[in-house]
Amino acid sequence: MKACIIFSLLFHILFVWTFQKAFPLQWNMEEVRTYQVELIRPPVDDIDTEELSNMQMRDMDQEEVPPQAIMQDTISLDTKDERYISYAGLIKQQIMHHWRYPPKAKEYLIEGDLVAFFSLNRDGTMIQVSILKASGHDILDNEVIRAIKSAAPFSPFPSSIQVNRLNIKANFDYQLTAGR
Repeated sequence: MKACIIFSLLFHILFVWTFQKAFPLQWNMEEVRTYQVELIRPPVDDIDTEELSNMQMRDMDQEEVPPQAIMQDTISLDTKDERYISYAGLIKQQIMHHWRYPPKAKEYLIEGDLVAFFSLNRDGTMIQVSILKASGHDILDNEVIRAIKSAAPFSPFPSSIQVNRLNIKANFDYQLTAGR
């Protein structure tokens, strides 16, 4: 029995020592910062696609594009449409990686919510980015624009997305919670 325990102890020490590069025992002592972020999907009925199309058509007047190549669609980052759900998730994840609560806004307890709008080409390049509904605080609005631009370019459209241009509406909610 003692021999089994000693053998087991030596085996585990050897195992940990062998794999210590794969599983380092050093803990990161840096303070962990967490933010509660919700991207809220707006109701699809509220999206005025005719107004968005007119605005986008004015932008495209400068380009000579055949009418069949102007196919576009507008979605939310939290879409439930099976054609877009995985791609929207990738975009959301990429933006979340860059999005931060501005230190000055946190220091002055500034909160707000806003709606951003941006458009992508088939190859994932961003055509435009703007704020549809401002938060009332430039520091928050500018951070969202910065995060979206920093996250670009995005991955090319997967084969499930048949449009040449994808317009995306995203809600950003800045809220400070007690105890953080």
